[in-house]
Amino acid sequence: MGNKNEIEEVTCECCSGKHKDRDAKEKKDLMNRLKRIEGQVRGVENMLENDVYCTDILVQVSAITSALNSFNKVLLANHMKSCVANNIREGNDEIIDELVVTLQKLMK
Repeated sequence: MGNKNEIEEVTCECCSGKHKDRDAKEKKDLMNRLKRIEGQVRGVENMLENDVYCTDILVQVSAITSALNSFNKVLLANHMKSCVANNIREGNDEIIDELVVTLQKLMK
């Protein structure tokens, strides 16, 4: 990293290493959803700390699961409308195989 303006790419084993520039509205919507989910998880944590009854916690965990599924649906739709569509237009049909693998992982 010789230049201060260089950005060090950090990837983890679970990431493809690819990058997507999201517009401000999409990013804000996704971040807001995640912050709400984070708040729900903290709420469950508090419920557990306060010895709340099991079924009450289970209902809240179910709501978190639903919120995560909703987040995935929005992200997947955005991915298909932008990344997948653009790759197909550019002649990169391999993106379809990548999408199939992704859907298989999501449907486990």
